[in-house]
Amino acid sequence: MTPPRQRQMILTMFMLSFGYHSDAWRQPNSRSEEVSRLSIVADMAKAAEAAKLHAIFLADSNDAGSIRSNSVRGVSVYEPITTLSALIGHTSKIGLLGTASTTYSQPYRVARQFAGLDLLSDGRAGWNVVTSVSGNRNFGLESMPAPEDRYRRATEFVQVVKALWDSWDADAIVNDRERAIWVESDRVHDINHVGEFFSVQGALNMPRPPQGHPLIVQAGQSPAGIRLGASIADAIYTIQPELDKAISFYDQYKQIVASNGRDPDRVKILPGIMPFVGRTLADAQELAADLANGIEPTAGRAVVARMLDVDIDDLELTDRIPMERLEVTPQRQERWHIYRAMAETQTVGELMVELARAVGHRWMIGTPGMIADSMIEWFDKRACDGFNLNPPSFPDGMDAMLTLLVPELQERGYFQDDYAGDTLRERMGAEPR
Repeated sequence: MTPPRQRQMILTMFMLSFGYHSDAWRQPNSRSEEVSRLSIVADMAKAAEAAKLHAIFLADSNDAGSIRSNSVRGVSVYEPITTLSALIGHTSKIGLLGTASTTYSQPYRVARQFAGLDLLSDGRAGWNVVTSVSGNRNFGLESMPAPEDRYRRATEFVQVVKALWDSWDADAIVNDRERAIWVESDRVHDINHVGEFFSVQGALNMPRPPQGHPLIVQAGQSPAGIRLGASIADAIYTIQPELDKAISFYDQYKQIVASNGRDPDRVKILPGIMPFVGRTLADAQELAADLANGIEPTAGRAVVARMLDVDIDDLELTDRIPMERLEVTPQRQERWHIYRAMAETQTVGELMVELARAVGHRWMIGTPGMIADSMIEWFDKRACDGFNLNPPSFPDGMDAMLTLLVPELQERGYFQDDYAGDTLRERMGAEPR
């Protein structure tokens, strides 16, 4: 085994019990009958921890649209806080990252939830900060707030949450039985926040989290999202399918982090990837082909239409979408522009497979050595600090990823072969809090 390198990859895994590839759950040996139950996510978490991944990650959504259309990737059926709480008892080292929306919640509640997760897990919790793009009618809103309003609210929201996490001094608990004093009251502080969106007295009604601040993750790629992430986040999830653009994004993002007075080496850029891994290239190609052939055509076309916000009812799978139908407007998300660029060169059928595989994220088909070569190239060229792994299917795709690819990276010294440090923040090299 090659000696560990001074700079090693951060690896996390998207917890998608359906599999990240659309319709992967239809494969004969999937465990789709267990989706929404603890058994399947517990096995996924334990497998990720056995591979020494830094963290598992649960996304979230706030409406049932994709479920009704059976366009499922498993992000809606698991509520993050309850699920991660259950997984604490099935793991001991791996980080537990969960999503909570700043548009549909209140800072005091989110501060308590993630402080609670951090306390119960001995410092392994992390919060994925999102502003949400749908679900407004489930929270009494006739329409989604404007993006600039959502990001202003998010900025203040995180400010309040951090203040609440800091509202207990590290030595507030004295546990003095003789004096009948468990906590020194003058070491628990009100925050008395009054801002544009929130008025919060504080203090938090539970101790300071073991990490100080649970790890914060963010994934916005719009200018407003980048400004938010560069100012608050310890790790950035991003869609980067091309090496040159990933290098540019990495460099520019780190500069913005530094302009906020933060250490750019402490903020980790983690693009998503979907590796189709096989012991041989033929095995990997077979896995990818089986999943592509399993796409339900009507649902596959619907995904293309929805992701690109375009009518394709009159087009054959061999046709390309006329570019004049893909109207560029200021309201378009960054991800939409990535899809539009794909549509310039791909047919409807090719887009159907592309979006089924990774929704714009990079995907690779190959042996452990081939895929490790590519990941190492990106890492060494400073296109990333590691990756968020999207398992194409469960159990086969995930198992191959964890038992074939990860050991290859460990063998070459690019990934940890054991956990180091007491908390997730330490293990990921984030700023001390």
